[in-house]
Amino acid sequence: MNTRAAAISGFVIGVLVLLVAWLFDVSVAHVTLLAPVVVIVAAIVGGLAIFWARAAVDSLREAKRPRLIVGGIVAVVAIGIVFTVLGIELPRE
Repeated sequence: MNTRAAAISGFVIGVLVLLVAWLFDVSVAHVTLLAPVVVIVAAIVGGLAIFWARAAVDSLREAKRPRLIVGGIVAVVAIGIVFTVLGIELPRE
């Protein structure tokens, strides 16, 4: 491994540790001890995100009406954003 790759790996792990410490409000020392677990979980989450994104793109390509599907997704997200901005809460059962 060359020096550049080692520096980039250290930077990425440092950023990941700080992000997890901030996100879960845990001390940096505790997260540093769990850094290998944090890296493995981040890799799993990233891999699953790529997998599901590729599956969605493939399904969208094979769909008869991809614009209708994308339009529906955009409409649902837009309604959610509008409701959130307006402070409207949907009833819960």
